[in-house]
Amino acid sequence: MASHRKSSPSAPRVAGVRTPVLATAALTSVALLSQTATAAPTDDKPSLEEIEKKVDDLYRQAESATEKYNAAKEKTAKQRTRVDTLLDDVARRMQKLNDAREELGSHAAAQYRTGAAAPDTATFLLADTPQDYFDRTQLMGRLTERQKSAVDDYFTQQSATMEKRREAGESLASLTETQGDLRTAKATVRTKLSDARELLSRLTAEEKARLAEIERNKQEEAERKAAELARQQAEEERRQEERRQEERRQEERSDTDPPSGSTGGGPAPVPDTQTPAPAPAPAPDASYAAKAEKAIGFARAQTGKPYVWGATGPGSYDCSGLTQAAWKAAGVDLPRTTYDQVDAGTTVPVSAARPGDLVFFYDDLTHVGLYIGNGKMIHAPKPGAYVREESIFYDGESSIHSVVRPA
Repeated sequence: MASHRKSSPSAPRVAGVRTPVLATAALTSVALLSQTATAAPTDDKPSLEEIEKKVDDLYRQAESATEKYNAAKEKTAKQRTRVDTLLDDVARRMQKLNDAREELGSHAAAQYRTGAAAPDTATFLLADTPQDYFDRTQLMGRLTERQKSAVDDYFTQQSATMEKRREAGESLASLTETQGDLRTAKATVRTKLSDARELLSRLTAEEKARLAEIERNKQEEAERKAAELARQQAEEERRQEERRQEERRQEERSDTDPPSGSTGGGPAPVPDTQTPAPAPAPAPDASYAAKAEKAIGFARAQTGKPYVWGATGPGSYDCSGLTQAAWKAAGVDLPRTTYDQVDAGTTVPVSAARPGDLVFFYDDLTHVGLYIGNGKMIHAPKPGAYVREESIFYDGESSIHSVVRPA
C-alpha cells in the first residue's frame, strides 16, 4: 500500500552536503549582518560649518541676554534707590504722625481735666476727616486755633504718609519683578555659554584646526574690506580737500575780477551743467576729534583684558561696558546698554565713520565697538576672547547695523 505521508522538502546542499533549514537561516543572517557592518555608516553629525554657525549663534544669544541683564541690573539699582528713599520718607512721616497724635492726646487730656469736654480718643482716631471728628464730638466751638491747626496737620500728614506707603509698595513690587528679569537673563547667559562650550568640546583636534582655518579666512576677508573702506574714505577726504581748495580759489578770483559788464578779455565763463555731487556727511568738529582721541586712547589701554559679561571695568569688560567707559574717560556719559547707546548720538553712514564713532551690529543691537579709523575698531568681542583691535567687518558687512557719533 502506498504511503500517504508528505515527503519532506529537499534541503539545500552546501558543498555537496544536505544542510538543515535552520542552518540555512543562520547563514543568511550572518551574511546580512556582514553586509551591514561593511556598509558606510550613516553620518548624522553636523558639518563643521554648521557647528561654527551654531556656536556663533549661541554667543550672539548670550550677548543679547547680557544686554538684557545689563538693562535689568541698571533698572534694579535705580528702583532699589527709589524704594530706599521712599521707605526712609515713610519712616520720617510716621514719626511726625506719632508726634502729632501725641500732641492731640495732650489737648484732649487738658480739656478733660478742665471739664470742657471728655472726648473719646478712639472717636478721634476712627474719624476719617477733621470735620468728621468735630461733628462727632461737637467741639468746634471749644477748640482753640492751635488745637484746630494740630488736628488739620495730623490728617494732612496721615494722608501724605499713606500715599507714600502706597508708592513704596508699588516700587517694591516693581523691584521684585525686575529682580526676576535679572535672574532670568543671568540664567540665559550661562545656559547659552555652557551650550557653546559643550559644542566646542566635542570637536576633534583636526576639526579644531579646520575651524581655526575658517576663522583665519574670515579675518583675512574682513581685513580686505577694512582696507577697501579706508581707501574709499581717504579718496573722499581728498575730494573734499580739492573742493575746499577750489572754493578758496574762486573766492580769491571774485575779489580780483572786474565788475560785471566790463570789457575784460578772455572768454565768458561756461555755466556748469553737470549734476552736482551729493553733499558729504558733515565732518566732526575739532572738539569731537579731541574727545574721540581720549576715548580711543582709553580703549587701547584696555587691549588684552578679558571679555566678561556684565563687566564695566577696570579689569574686564563686555562690549557696551567698554564703549561706555571709553567715552566716560573723554567726559561724555553714555547709557549702559547697546539699546540705549544707539540713540545717544547722530547716525552717520558707514562710509562717513570717523574715529570715536560707535559701530553697532546685528538687527537686535547685541554688539558695539569703538571705531578707530581705517575700517577698524576696538571692541570686547565675546566670552573667551579679549579686548582687541579688529575690522568692523569681522562678521561680514551685513552684520553692521549702524554707526553713531555720540558727542
